[in-house]
Amino acid sequence: MRFEISKVLDAIEGRVCTDPALARAVLDLADVVRYVDLDGGRPASLLRLGITIDALGRQLQEDGAPVYAVVHRGLLSDADLTSNERMVIRRWADDGLVEVLDHHPADRMLEVADLLGLPVLSRQRFDGLAGRFPWVTEPGRVLAPISSANGPTLKARVGVSVPTAVGPSPTGAKLLARMWRCPELGCALFGGGGGGAFADLRAERAPYGQPPPSLRTGVPTCPRHERRLSDVGPRPRIEVLAVRIGGQIRRRFVVAPDEQVVVGRAPEQSDGIRLGQWLNDEARRWISRNHVSFELRGGDLVARDVSTNGSGIRPGGSMDEAQRVALTNQQARALGTGDIVELYPGVQIGRAAKMTSGGDFNPTSVMAEAPTMAIRLNR
Repeated sequence: MRFEISKVLDAIEGRVCTDPALARAVLDLADVVRYVDLDGGRPASLLRLGITIDALGRQLQEDGAPVYAVVHRGLLSDADLTSNERMVIRRWADDGLVEVLDHHPADRMLEVADLLGLPVLSRQRFDGLAGRFPWVTEPGRVLAPISSANGPTLKARVGVSVPTAVGPSPTGAKLLARMWRCPELGCALFGGGGGGAFADLRAERAPYGQPPPSLRTGVPTCPRHERRLSDVGPRPRIEVLAVRIGGQIRRRFVVAPDEQVVVGRAPEQSDGIRLGQWLNDEARRWISRNHVSFELRGGDLVARDVSTNGSGIRPGGSMDEAQRVALTNQQARALGTGDIVELYPGVQIGRAAKMTSGGDFNPTSVMAEAPTMAIRLNR
């Protein structure tokens, strides 16, 4: 069982980030781990984060929907968690995957949601903060993870229970247009890669993945160290792409300058986008291990076919076969705003803002490896 729990925590780790381009909702981790009714288990459990992430994915109809987690430092030593769970949270903190604070996270959680235009997953009412953040009373902006007859779900404080993202606020857009540096050595959020016990194991943090600074009296500040940040230049331009398979969004990824992202059945590159787990047998035979690559070239997003069987471009997302443009033999093409790259019928990649899910949704659960006795769904 201990091995199974480690596997599910690894799966959950893939769904937490502080990257503004990828996060789909904001939450207070210390709150979520104590929602005992989600599984009927012990007083605090990190598995409840996975349950909440699954509920978010179901209601967004999207796999791999990451959450932006903020947490009070006290959770890193909370005796209600197992020693393994505390170690995992410390690793997330050292890696900058979660934002650790020395004060109550509610204010920062709403600040992040305000700057990035994301929904909040919380049972808190935020009555005392509604003056600063009036949108907490808007439909779909605050959703509570709860138990229901069909298992854990999200219930909106106002309106229909569909998580609503509105995009960065004007202030958020200005902050995200710049790169920031914390004077504290080893800052995992605004430094050169972070410190802590796991520093030698950490992959280098992508510069475009910096979270939004906190604003203290209008001054960009590190939320962890509460020190003024230095502006070190413009943030690199990026493109956020989404993979849609069988009408369902399976994951999002970022294409940044001076990087090439390869998508395929099982790319050889460690940072490649692997599709094999979602493909049927026929699609697996057609799609190459390395099938198509994406890069930014000047002001263009460029797709290049690197496959055996070829790809196609759907101009403007059109499904009209007469308009489909073949892409083969290392051919490259700059993509228009609504263009979709098709690796195989029903296996498509395009700009995330233009891609939506449709039809019956069959989500991939991060809890698939969890011991059955650890998860008790209400029926």
